[in-house]
Amino acid sequence: MMAIWHYIREFLFDLKVQKTRAILTASAVAWGTMAVSLLLAFGEGLKDRMITSMLNSGERILILYGGQTTKSYRGLPPGRRIRLTEEDAIFLKESIPEIEMISPHYGRWNTRLRYGAKAAVTYAVGVGPPFEIMRRMYPTAGGRFINEKDVQKRRRVVFLGHEIARELFGNESPVGKQLLIEGIPFRVIGVMQKKLQMSMNNGPDSRRAVMPLSTFRTLFGRLYVNQIVIRPREPEQAELLKRKVRRLLALRHRFDPSDSSALPIWDFIEEERIIRAIFLGLQIFLGIVGGLTLFVAGIGVANIMFVIVKERTREIGIKMAVGARKIHIISQFLFEAVAMTGLGGIMGLLGSLIIIFLIRLLPLDQPPLQYLGKPTLSPNVLAISIGALVLIGIMAGLLPARRAASVDPVESLRYE
Repeated sequence: MMAIWHYIREFLFDLKVQKTRAILTASAVAWGTMAVSLLLAFGEGLKDRMITSMLNSGERILILYGGQTTKSYRGLPPGRRIRLTEEDAIFLKESIPEIEMISPHYGRWNTRLRYGAKAAVTYAVGVGPPFEIMRRMYPTAGGRFINEKDVQKRRRVVFLGHEIARELFGNESPVGKQLLIEGIPFRVIGVMQKKLQMSMNNGPDSRRAVMPLSTFRTLFGRLYVNQIVIRPREPEQAELLKRKVRRLLALRHRFDPSDSSALPIWDFIEEERIIRAIFLGLQIFLGIVGGLTLFVAGIGVANIMFVIVKERTREIGIKMAVGARKIHIISQFLFEAVAMTGLGGIMGLLGSLIIIFLIRLLPLDQPPLQYLGKPTLSPNVLAISIGALVLIGIMAGLLPARRAASVDPVESLRYE
């Protein structure tokens, strides 16, 4: 304990004697620390925003489409059209235990909506209740999404995206009011919360008009669904689930299970995995760039420590002459190098926190900043920054400390 206080007193004395040198060195380390922490913080914010945006388009889901066969199968020629139905969705749900949620999906372009004198054109969809969670179509306060009774009774109710709701109703609350869809009255039951979407499936959800699938089928006379949306119980079951889906639907529709063109599948789970891997690589790159800046600052610390060793050669010789061991000399200079690096690091982290706080005050939910995300000094970012500081401090002090410990006491006492 006494040795630590001795090291601290020595360090504070050096700071007092060489103020300019210490300030410049600490500033260089602070700048390097800010480079590392800010680059990683912005990378973290961008990653979170991009992943959230993708999940807003589909959270842990698989989307099945009817395609066209490219292989002959049991005497049937290639080129046959595969069309999916609601019965296919029911069959899959009953046959595959790995399915947590499933919903058929009908869609129709250029569907006309009217409220009073205001009109809009949208891509209308007919879906089941699980669609709310699978596509993150959560209602604002006072509204709701489609439920099972709506589907069973074929109710003429509609759930609107926030953008088309504002286009038709302005600042007026749409919930409970009636509008016309292709001239047929529907009651608005809810409005979707605002969300950022990266992937688009026939346009943004903000412009959707969503009705019960039974109502859609009856209103527009559809026999075939546009797609079937599935969510596995566990993301790790996605590949197994895809194999089972292809095998069962291949038997049902008579096509080769290995013919991927007969049943295209959009895998959001794999897409999320790819995006996470891309951003991990990006963060590693940003960390290396910031780390190089900090490394340059560490070279400055090492140079300063060499100067300090040279200036204190006589002092080191006296200490060794009266019995100081090499480990004590090395520990002292290592402590001073790490302390100087730590002082600059604290300044850099405080500067980073201030910059991040100011940036988060900006309207980041508005274009064009909405894709930037909120920079975040997460525990991982802090751990990397602090770890880099400690490593740089040890590296910067190790060689000067070993040089100090190798001083010959007799020669050092003659040093002027």
